[in-house]
Amino acid sequence: MEPIKWQAYEYEFSEKSSDWFWALGIIAVSSSITAIIFENLLFALLILIGAASVALFAARRPHLTNFEVNEKGVLVDKILYPYRNLEAFWIEQEEGEEPKVIISSQRFLMPYIVVPIHRDDVEKLQKVLEENLKEEEMEEPVSHKILEFFGF
Repeated sequence: MEPIKWQAYEYEFSEKSSDWFWALGIIAVSSSITAIIFENLLFALLILIGAASVALFAARRPHLTNFEVNEKGVLVDKILYPYRNLEAFWIEQEEGEEPKVIISSQRFLMPYIVVPIHRDDVEKLQKVLEENLKEEEMEEPVSHKILEFFGF
């Protein structure tokens, strides 16, 4: 079996305006003040650290990721997800959006692997994955959709 290789950005980047960062700061500071009023300093600190982390991640541009599907499994950059740890796949193709393959895994902390694919590779990829995994209709996890809504 010949491996299928491609590159794609890990997520679609959307430029955040200064208003977005101001809103994040106002929400974080007001939430922290509320936590301090309720005498929960640790939670106030956690809110500020979380908001700073979100701001740093929002400003970061996505890097170009290498993907490969071969006889051993699915390779995302340098992480191999062997077929024995994967359960099923589904190729989601919504109108006006780039297709993506959703792979369900047996991992507790990462039950779904969502990988962007090129339209040209859909048929080849489907044939290769059908040989090793069952095709089962799935939807992109709600957490992914929420992050995409907020521009992550």
